[in-house]
Amino acid sequence: MRRFDLFVFAFAIAILSSPVLSDLIISKLDRRIDLTTQIVRATTSLKVENTGSDLVSEVLLTIPDNQANHLAYLKATLNEGKGKSKASASVSLPVEVYHPKDAPPSLTFYSISLPKGLAKGDSLNLVVLAVYTHILEPFPQKISQADIQLLLFQDSAHYLSPYPVKAQTLTVKLPDARTESYTKLENTKLQGSELKYGPYENLPPFSYLPVVVHFENNQPFAVAKELVREIEISHWGNVQITEHYSLVHGGAQSKGEFSRLDYQSRPYVRGASAFRRLVAKLPPRAHSVYYRDEIGNISTSSLWGDSKKTELEIEPRYPMFGGWKTEFTIGYGLPLKDFLFGLDGKRFLNITFGSPMNELVVNTLFVKVVLPEGSKEILASVPFPVKQWQEIKVSHLDVAGRPVVVLEKSNVVPEHNEYFQVYYKFCSLSMFREPLMLVSGFFLLFVAYIIYMRADLSISKSSASYLAKLQWEEVQATVQQLHKIVSRCLSAHDKLEASLPDLSRTGDVQACKATRKSVDSLLKELSKELKPLVAFLQSSPQASQIFPKVEELVAKERDLQERLVAKHTTVVDCYEKKLGGREIENRIASQQQKITALRQEIDDLMEFIDEI
Repeated sequence: MRRFDLFVFAFAIAILSSPVLSDLIISKLDRRIDLTTQIVRATTSLKVENTGSDLVSEVLLTIPDNQANHLAYLKATLNEGKGKSKASASVSLPVEVYHPKDAPPSLTFYSISLPKGLAKGDSLNLVVLAVYTHILEPFPQKISQADIQLLLFQDSAHYLSPYPVKAQTLTVKLPDARTESYTKLENTKLQGSELKYGPYENLPPFSYLPVVVHFENNQPFAVAKELVREIEISHWGNVQITEHYSLVHGGAQSKGEFSRLDYQSRPYVRGASAFRRLVAKLPPRAHSVYYRDEIGNISTSSLWGDSKKTELEIEPRYPMFGGWKTEFTIGYGLPLKDFLFGLDGKRFLNITFGSPMNELVVNTLFVKVVLPEGSKEILASVPFPVKQWQEIKVSHLDVAGRPVVVLEKSNVVPEHNEYFQVYYKFCSLSMFREPLMLVSGFFLLFVAYIIYMRADLSISKSSASYLAKLQWEEVQATVQQLHKIVSRCLSAHDKLEASLPDLSRTGDVQACKATRKSVDSLLKELSKELKPLVAFLQSSPQASQIFPKVEELVAKERDLQERLVAKHTTVVDCYEKKLGGREIENRIASQQQKITALRQEIDDLMEFIDEI
């Protein structure tokens, strides 16, 4: 369908009656398109001549709308030098969208403003770099783990220009020498990984000859659906960078199940279209680097560098196949003196704009520059159009909050990683605001502690409320002692109960009786310890509300003790008479039901008393 649209577009161009401009001609044009990554870069070298009589101050470029919608970056440079000095003599020229009258349909025009007019018979050399994203179409759109990734690229073998072209060539750089198919025209050659069209001579304006290349590309299609890059300035000597990535594999969608075993055994065969690593080129002297996601720190990363660069190689928790997503955060610190400078009474931050990731496409990028509290007269200077506004961020020890400059840009590529500046005024004395707040806070804390330690804040010992407090504390202590003694009684009950399974297993009646004797002795001692505690609670007015529960607990514990002794006696007698197990269970069944009910009631009372 898209190929059909291209031919319709070519037909629409062919029926145009006249070019937009006839004063200029392109005597020589060499175009090179790089398809080795997901980002398509088209570099065009043009030699433009003025054959008219009027002075020309601008050169027009045309790009089909289906490509202009994917255009991320457009740069034009004027080469004034020759040979080896040409690169050093290049001058960047302003490029703007242009809207000519009676313009051909489905075309977007751009105007390159020349530094000085081009007179009759003069010529100049231009180099135009156009960078496109999301223009490569996966075909097929869905592949399995074992499949390679194939892409379609569509363009014109003739440069679509509003001026006549005397001679031109096109070179398409592919990732590999292997191709599925490509459009074969006159003067077409495939040499290694380069596909060459031309030369073509004496082409009229808006000449268009569609070509389609179907090729293999298994390079990482890393796309950040959203990237939030926060740059926080501290005048104490550090610039903290925090980058939050929402990443997706933007290539052919993965279908079917994923086999970890196949991937581990043959990753370049059973996962050729997946990527596992990304490389971030950080500024020199980056420190305190971390890499984590929602789960926590990710240790599968490597960091190395020297005085000129720092490279961070990160590895997600799982290999990224087409359509798979992940989110993570990268953070690092930078020396302040390398990026903050002074000019005309102002300070300005000079730092790169885009992501440090190699060949990463960012659909939406937010750059947030957090300035120190008290900054004013803030101005951001970015070398390309962006949306910008200001926010407030409240951090530790802030009073009014820190001003934040927010810059937003869509369709960001590595070419956007240029330096930008944020200018602001800041009083140096404001640096001491937070340290003074800390010192004052600790000073007031110590003063308050001294006053507290020296002041007598206690209630009079002769007052009724103080005496009532003491009595209540004594009641609480007594209840806790009673709770501990009852707990010991219940432990003795458990010991007595445990002797019966031992009797059933060993048949040693004498050992069971010995256990009974020791438990009886312990319970008598605990009963003696309970009596004074119960008597105190009975006589204390402060314990009038809780004493009924205490009295009920003691009574039920004695009842449980008697029933356990009776059960134990019954079982021992049965074993001495050599009765069967069924007979023993029948004799103690009613006792066991009452014992179980008593235990539950005692547990509830113990829980109630424990909360006092």
